[in-house]
Amino acid sequence: MNWRERKPEEVYSEADIRKRLEEELPHWYFEDGWIRRKYKTSGWKATLMVVNTVGHLAEAAFHHPDLTVSYAFVIVKLMNHAAKGVTNKDFELARKIEEVVMWQPGKEEGSSLEGTPDDPRFKYLKYD
Repeated sequence: MNWRERKPEEVYSEADIRKRLEEELPHWYFEDGWIRRKYKTSGWKATLMVVNTVGHLAEAAFHHPDLTVSYAFVIVKLMNHAAKGVTNKDFELARKIEEVVMWQPGKEEGSSLEGTPDDPRFKYLKYD
């Protein structure tokens, strides 16, 4: 079955989760029933910015991940608690988190925004 044909609360099999992650979210992985992503940061301030970004997106979506927060990383874990598994909601929120957190305006052609300077004083995320 194509993932676009699934109902919002329909749970994916482990094989389907791994396939979809490989195709759409290659930096995410499946472990212990959750899809996960570890974002490496340059330190505490950047970690808090990632946490706040994920928090905003999760609240806007009304779908809330579990987070593990440390000095230089944030792990985001998504699973639909009501459905007791990974659903389209998890993939959609993961994709939005990935899009916003990993955004690098300096890499966009024609953008007036230059992005964070390549200088240790201004490092933010450790981009993949």
